[in-house]
Amino acid sequence: QVQLVESGGGLVQAGGSLRLSCAASGISVRLTYMAWYRQAPGNQRELVADITSGGSKSYATSVKGRFTITRDSAKNTVYLQMNSLKPEDTAVYFCKAYMYGSSWGQGTQVTVSS
Repeated sequence: QVQLVESGGGLVQAGGSLRLSCAASGISVRLTYMAWYRQAPGNQRELVADITSGGSKSYATSVKGRFTITRDSAKNTVYLQMNSLKPEDTAVYFCKAYMYGSSWGQGTQVTVSS
């Protein structure tokens, strides 16, 4: 059974940084497609960043150059480093794993004040 537990969200001022963590069990993050999504109130869930089993990374245009997705195989954890945060980055951030089907974490709230 796949379990994903996000942490690291919080309240930060514009221009600040946060690092989100997604601790996985039941899968190996090194062998699995992993992604970060976010959902703001009234909006659809959108893809923020992903990393394939081969290590290829991609980013939404709105976060490119500010956010970085990484993985630590020893800790079986995926991270999202978020720098130069903007109020429009405010959302609930979700971790997703895809292997024979999608699994989601419970989400972590990120609030960026202006």
